[in-house]
Amino acid sequence: MSHLDVRSGGAAQGLVASLAPAFKSRTGLDIAGEFGAVGAMADKLRKGAPTDLIILTAALVAKLAEEKLVAPGSIRDIGLVETALAVRSDDPKILVANEAELRAALLAADAIFVPDTKASTAGIHVAKVLAQLGIAEEVAARLKIHPNGATAMRALAASDTKRPIGCTQSTEIIATEGVDLSGPLPPGCDLATMYTAAVTTGAADPAAAMTLIELLSGSEASEARRRAGFANGP
Repeated sequence: MSHLDVRSGGAAQGLVASLAPAFKSRTGLDIAGEFGAVGAMADKLRKGAPTDLIILTAALVAKLAEEKLVAPGSIRDIGLVETALAVRSDDPKILVANEAELRAALLAADAIFVPDTKASTAGIHVAKVLAQLGIAEEVAARLKIHPNGATAMRALAASDTKRPIGCTQSTEIIATEGVDLSGPLPPGCDLATMYTAAVTTGAADPAAAMTLIELLSGSEASEARRRAGFANGP
């Protein structure tokens, strides 16, 4: 075995990458990661894709534990991730203090880049917020939906539209070159999601998987978590 198979929400991709050298020095293993919409990653585990470790929302990990697909004793919280607004690095920040200002900002955008609105945490939330603001139909043609937050943010960075905006989890924004974290969603539209790691019951190397979980959630990685965009972790 030369690597650990990780399936994770896109929110944790930057953090996992930053800790990969420390993990290899401890175990001799590389990390073969797949990062995407949490629902898609959970379904791949359910369908038997080789997986040693998952990093998904706390609620989804709890469900997988009920399904006996992860070891309950291995579950560890990593930290909270906010859903936030993003802009291209050369564009002015968009700060919104309330629902009215968020509504105005979204209506002013000529392209809105978001992750999968049916399978990703942030995308599902964006769809809910657009409906809540009463503008879902009005902005539907401007909605640029991508498989996950990372691909959505790369597309935002490359966009040639005049007034694009993005909305996904802060960790995915921070990890993408060419876009900047503009600010959180306002009260009433905000979302902070706890991400949690667990060893799968079919792990080829559960000890190595637990080593990575301890790295991700331990106190020595607190600064790495902060830089990646996680808050209020262990």
